[in-house]
Amino acid sequence: MQPSTPSPAPSPESPGSAASPSAPAAPRFDERLTVPGSWWVIVGLLALSGGLITFPLGTVPLLGGLIVAGVAAGVAASSYGSARIRVVAGSLVAGDARVPVSALGAVEVLDEEEARAWRTHKADPRAFLLMRSYVPRAVRIEVTDPADPTPYLYLSTRDPEGLAAAVEAVRAEG
Repeated sequence: MQPSTPSPAPSPESPGSAASPSAPAAPRFDERLTVPGSWWVIVGLLALSGGLITFPLGTVPLLGGLIVAGVAAGVAASSYGSARIRVVAGSLVAGDARVPVSALGAVEVLDEEEARAWRTHKADPRAFLLMRSYVPRAVRIEVTDPADPTPYLYLSTRDPEGLAAAVEAVRAEG
C-alpha cells in the first residue's frame, strides 16, 4: 500500500477555485445577532421550572417536563438569536430582507441614545426594522429606490462601524 500524497493546492486557473467567476463572493460583513449568555441562564431556569411543575407526578414525568421545557425554551432563544446581517454579492441581507447596495443611500451609525430614539418616537411605520433589545447600537440606512415604499432600514448590530464600512466599500466598487 502506497502512502497517500497530499493533493495540490488549487491554482487560480483551476475550476472551483475562489478566483473563478462562478464561485460565490465572500461576505464583506457577516454578523449573527445571538442572544446573550444571560438568556441561556433563563433557559436553564425555565427547564428547571418545567421539571418542578411535573415533580408531583413522579421521576419520569419530572425528567420529561425538564427536557420538554428546556428544549422548547432553547429552541425559542436560538431561533430569536438566529437573525443575520450580511453584506455579500452587492447586496445587504438583513433577516428576510435582501436589498441591492445600489438601492441604498446614506448610512448613519447610531449610538445607544440615538438608536433608542429611532426605535421609539422617531420610528416610521413603513421602515424595515431588525431590532434586538439586547443589542444597544444600530445603523440606519436610507432606501433610495423610488419603487420601494420603505424609507429606511434600521438594523441592530454590535459593529455598526463595520457594517457601514462594508456597505460603503461595496458601493464604491459598483
